Amino acid sequence: MIAIIDYGMGNLRSVQKGLEKVGYNGFITSDPEQVVSAKAVILPGVGAFADAMENLRESKLIPAIDQVIEQGKPFMGICLGYQLMFEESEEGGLHKGLSIFPGRVRRLPPGLKVPHMGWNQLTIRQASPLLEGVPSQSEFYFVHSYYVDPADPSLIIATADYGFDFCAIAGRDHIFGAQFHPEKSSDLGLKILQNFGRQVEQ
Repeated sequence: MIAIIDYGMGNLRSVQKGLEKVGYNGFITSDPEQVVSAKAVILPGVGAFADAMENLRESKLIPAIDQVIEQGKPFMGICLGYQLMFEESEEGGLHKGLSIFPGRVRRLPPGLKVPHMGWNQLTIRQASPLLEGVPSQSEFYFVHSYYVDPADPSLIIATADYGFDFCAIAGRDHIFGAQFHPEKSSDLGLKILQNFGRQVEQ
């Protein structure tokens, strides 16, 4: 079973339905013990970084996420959930993140339409089990005003171009993050969810 963390800021049901379509059971939970006992975990999210971190703290979910990472279980952040995986964000001041990966979340550069919303191509920078069967230059659905700037370039799995190249997928081992919404990205988005689900079987 794959836990989908409910901290009051995510498209939870759409992620759950996406997993169901590719044959995996996802359950929505805000219970830290259920998160820790799950075989894999997805952290979705839509909204403000600081509010999200506060909700995770109040729900006592941060130690549970840390434990999942330490245990080496498959973990995936989506959209805001992906940004929360990094050390800090400049959104609304400087706010500390989960520090799963080193790096900072930054505002999209001046002169670009914000939010970046709609379909955009991925350029695959390195092989990843998350992208098995997904061709480079495939399109996925984005909605965001901030982007992740990883401190370690080896984390960058795929980039997208929105006036500049930004990190659209980051990851290492069984830990992944995606700026776009796979659950809203048609068949190839579902393929990514399927590939994540397969990590549970390994």
